[in-house]
Amino acid sequence: MEIFWKIAERRISEAMANGEFDNLENMGKPIEIEDDTWIPEDLRIAYKFLKNAGCIPPELEERKEIMNMCALINTIDDDKERLKKIRELNFKLLKVNLTRKKPLTFEDFPEYETKIIDKFTSTDKK
Repeated sequence: MEIFWKIAERRISEAMANGEFDNLENMGKPIEIEDDTWIPEDLRIAYKFLKNAGCIPPELEERKEIMNMCALINTIDDDKERLKKIRELNFKLLKVNLTRKKPLTFEDFPEYETKIIDKFTSTDKK
């Protein structure tokens, strides 16, 4: 297999010397790497096609809703309303976790994680 690497490297070097890479589209721009960990492996190709067609996979739509709900919870002043939204958020997280092979973790939502850790590690007894 090493012979193929050497041949490929030689051809790439020759192409660079001939200037074949000088006018490529998006040259000098960072490569956008998509995070598809939310998508089951067997559905990634299909979801890629859907994305190119302008559709959002259900898993990503649910994640978007969860992120929006976290932001909303941070703005609510009424304790009863906040508790209601937290319960809705917990239900959505549970629903997403049941459908995924890799469960959501608090690391996905650092502001939520910090609050829970603070709650459990505080020395105040209520």
